[in-house]
Amino acid sequence: MSPADQVLLAIALPLIGAVGIAITGRMPNLRETVTLVTAVLLAATVWSLLPTVLAGGRPTVSPFEILPGVDLIFTVEPLGMVFAAVASLLWIVNSIYSIGYMRGNKEAHQTRFYVCFAIALASTMGIAFAGNLITLFIFYEALTLCTYPLVTHKGNDEARLAGRTYLGILLTTSIGLQLLAILWTWSVTGRMDFSAGGILGDQVQGWEVGVLLALYIFGIGKAALMPIHRWLPAAMVAPTPVSALLHAVAVVKAGVFSVVKVVVYVFGIDTLAAEPSATWLAYAAGFTIIVASIIALRQDNLKRRLAYSTISQLSYVILAAAILSPLSVIGAALHIAAHAFGKITLFFAAGSIYTAAHKTEISQLDGIGRKMPWTMGAFTVGALSMIGLPPTAGFVSKSYMLQGAFEREHVVAILVIIASTLLNAAYFLPIVYQAFFRGHAAPAADATDAALPIAGATHDADHGGHADHGEAPLPIVLALVTTAGLTILLFLFPGPALDLARQLVGRP
Repeated sequence: MSPADQVLLAIALPLIGAVGIAITGRMPNLRETVTLVTAVLLAATVWSLLPTVLAGGRPTVSPFEILPGVDLIFTVEPLGMVFAAVASLLWIVNSIYSIGYMRGNKEAHQTRFYVCFAIALASTMGIAFAGNLITLFIFYEALTLCTYPLVTHKGNDEARLAGRTYLGILLTTSIGLQLLAILWTWSVTGRMDFSAGGILGDQVQGWEVGVLLALYIFGIGKAALMPIHRWLPAAMVAPTPVSALLHAVAVVKAGVFSVVKVVVYVFGIDTLAAEPSATWLAYAAGFTIIVASIIALRQDNLKRRLAYSTISQLSYVILAAAILSPLSVIGAALHIAAHAFGKITLFFAAGSIYTAAHKTEISQLDGIGRKMPWTMGAFTVGALSMIGLPPTAGFVSKSYMLQGAFEREHVVAILVIIASTLLNAAYFLPIVYQAFFRGHAAPAADATDAALPIAGATHDADHGGHADHGEAPLPIVLALVTTAGLTILLFLFPGPALDLARQLVGRP
């Protein structure tokens, strides 16, 4: 099979899997087998493209013409290879986790959940391999629509309200701003392809550069740059595997991936560096990093703290791209992978705690590390990666960001990265200390648990008081230990990801 055919297969496989999942929906074991087999086949297909891309190849295929002169194009370039490789690998782990979580919590509509998840991965592959702006836009919108049923999975009033917020913000920004930016780009260049060094050249100058950049950045609402961020904490009513999809595997990664791709391939680093009207982006990203970190520090609900941490971490990628140094852009690409592995571990741990102990508030976690050592050990690894400490992947990506900031003598970026690192430590390390070194808290009353917002669930009588709980079901623990291990492996063996990131900016 040629690399071009493999690209099409990577997009088609999850869709074929979705059909198989729907057909086998009444047989849970078979349904979940189809999910896992599809996920493994997708990862094998995507990862088989890696040697070609590392060798400088750029597999390209155009299935059909959308409009006269406008083709649907897929091209595997270095940044897309990073995104697709991470997403396809994590789908396997997330599927294993989902089996334990959905069964352990007796969730309804499980077949719909797995079907929508598969379609979301097809959309993610389309975004990762998009060869022009219109292809990127089509699959970006598809990802929004197919994840809406996942956000509203519970079907209660809280979930429906969150879904309206999710859909309203993401569709409004993409159609009202991102599409306008794409049409503007096409009107002045006659092009929508992605090209090293950018396609705008000198055809957009002065204040127009800043305005066009704003249309793209705020139009890519999935990047959650403030004030286009409210959809993300609202979506925390969804089950934890969905939160993991939103925060690590697909949705937010599609946002920051698109931002970096636009900066590098539409504007070009050198073009933006020479244009004063583009300097606002670094300040907007820095503001989001600091403010979101402060808000996270004040959250007692674990998933909400992780949600605001995600908003902050996403803007690290945007800030790194906005520094406009080759080294910082390498850091941005690496942080897409580092954040994916670290943050999915943290959400897996939150879901593990909920499944085993039905606890959702940080104030309830005294001593829980002694009852759930694997879960909280993995949580510790994820937290260290978000802070940016070795031996975790977050250290690698943040070090490149800092090197790029020093290279550009970008004082604001340096101060933001240092200050936010301290804030990250301030809202993660106390959780670790509390889990392992404090005494056990008294079990929460059922009525209290019923009012907690995680996943919008009421307290199930089957959960009881959870005073004697241990670890969550094996699939959940296996998944979170795996992603914690990946976080450390990326620190120890960053070679392939680093090679791809260097190709992105043309550095050997």
